[in-house]
Amino acid sequence: MFTTRPEIAGSFGVVASTHWIASQVGMAMLERGGNAFDAAVAAGFTLQVVEPHLNGPGGDMPALIYSAQEKRVRVICGQGVAPAAATIERIRGLGLDLIPGTGLLPAMVPGATDAWLMMLADHGTMSLSEVLTPAILYARNGFPVVPRINETLGQVAEMFRRDWPTSAAQWLPGGKPPAAGTMFRNPALADTYARLVEESEAGGGRTREKRIDSARRAWLEGFVAEAVDRFCRENEVMDASGRRHRGLLTGQDMARWRASYDEPLKLDYHRYTVCKCGPWSQGPAFLQTLALLKDLDLDAMDTTGPEFVHAVAESFKLAFADREAFYGDPNFVTVPVERLLSAAYADERRKLIGREASREQRPGTIPGYGGPVLVGTATAAGIPGLGAQAVGEPTVRPADRIHTGHGAGEPTVAPSGVTAGDTVHVDVIDRHGNMVSATPSGGWLQSSPTIPALGFCLGTRGQMFWLDERSPSALKPGKRPRTTLTPSLALRDGEPWLAFGTPGGDSQEQWSALLFLRHVHHGMNLQEAIDAPNFHTEHAPSSFWPRGAKPAHLAIEDRLPEATQAELARRGHQLEKRGDWALGRLCAAKREEGVLKAAANPRGMQGYAVGR
Repeated sequence: MFTTRPEIAGSFGVVASTHWIASQVGMAMLERGGNAFDAAVAAGFTLQVVEPHLNGPGGDMPALIYSAQEKRVRVICGQGVAPAAATIERIRGLGLDLIPGTGLLPAMVPGATDAWLMMLADHGTMSLSEVLTPAILYARNGFPVVPRINETLGQVAEMFRRDWPTSAAQWLPGGKPPAAGTMFRNPALADTYARLVEESEAGGGRTREKRIDSARRAWLEGFVAEAVDRFCRENEVMDASGRRHRGLLTGQDMARWRASYDEPLKLDYHRYTVCKCGPWSQGPAFLQTLALLKDLDLDAMDTTGPEFVHAVAESFKLAFADREAFYGDPNFVTVPVERLLSAAYADERRKLIGREASREQRPGTIPGYGGPVLVGTATAAGIPGLGAQAVGEPTVRPADRIHTGHGAGEPTVAPSGVTAGDTVHVDVIDRHGNMVSATPSGGWLQSSPTIPALGFCLGTRGQMFWLDERSPSALKPGKRPRTTLTPSLALRDGEPWLAFGTPGGDSQEQWSALLFLRHVHHGMNLQEAIDAPNFHTEHAPSSFWPRGAKPAHLAIEDRLPEATQAELARRGHQLEKRGDWALGRLCAAKREEGVLKAAANPRGMQGYAVGR
């Protein structure tokens, strides 16, 4: 099978990410004697600089890691929580039925940076200065503007000029978006990184770990938290609701929080064990889908044929209905994970998959658990009247629609800055067998106004909460929003084997599953599995404002065979053609019989895998 590039192979180390510079930075850390954790951290900070429309220091970062020393898989949770003042009553008191998708109101505690620093302190070998130097240099001296940065800024430029002057000052030099291919500098962000290094080294710690802890305190309790607190208190900004609001996030909210470790959820699938983040993410939906597909003869199906596409899409519809009905932060709600992942439950649910495309939201019934499946709605007046209703009632999409594209090709940003699914990803494996799969996101340059003192903006993950107490994803202070961010790590015969993931919002699990299934069942190598035609459904309620749903929807790449498209349409799938190379930004790295391999997505012309 023709592939756009080779599957990388070697024995020293491999790095795959959504930007070639970050991949090279990660590899440079390995070459200098660092391990996979050092490389991932350096790549992660670099991604904050070179893909600012997809992630930033003020965003979030979950990761799945395998430590060769500890010989176990762990989850690093860099998903920040809701501020103490963020209550349903407080938001509804502003006349809102949904949390806006932009501005200061949906800002959670920024978790990505502390999560990276915790990974470095606990598992890395290098100093903070060593891993931050590339990001500082690219921010201070300049990085090449990829076309998607220019396209994103083109969408929001008018709004920046009118409503967010601090963002216009930073991102519109000369009053217009920087052209693709030109060099762009962010000296304020470089200064923030440099001060973290200074605080680290001035903290007086005698060990590397103690010095990194000083940087963590500077972030969550020191100069960063102070600047965030001041900006949220002193600014009332326009957001996607069409109104101006202040932020609820305070320095105290940040000081009370730290990144943490979780045990992964696991599902055995033939000879493989797939590990995912818990139900504070959408990770279990991947596992539920595998449970539904496990007893189907996928080996006999054509990976681009209608039977395969239909089976995967319908399985994800059922899993996502359960996501809406049951998933939430397990520190606040009891999620029946054992039942949801059981073979008996999968057997019951699999009976719902028929020959025709389902148009309904069909969550399972588990007595004593769960809530209604909610869908965002809008009044005829448009944006300000946005609300939420349970399934079965009509929905109206607002006028300010996000342009379709989901991660490659077309813009995915509305003129108001509303964004659905823009994210980055990095996978690393070193010669020792350490593995990292991380999916940072949030804090996009278009999510909220730039904080001038820091050179970055806050995230908007709070939009994933519902303002309905019946939902397990209802807003509460200190609670994690149910994030779409979902890295993946799989074992084969009990041995760590594959790290993989993708940007893409609600599509992340779907595209990741396609890579996994094609690699496992159809013998495709990693690059072949990434290059193969992709598809996904937006049938379930979106995790992003304005939370709409598209019954029976199926987005496809035009490269799917015409006969497949015709049969899917005949079965009732509402096909949306997105172009030949439009869906997915997958990365993957694996270790198999002593050989390290990696691959990355060609769509969007940014992702790259490197190694030797």
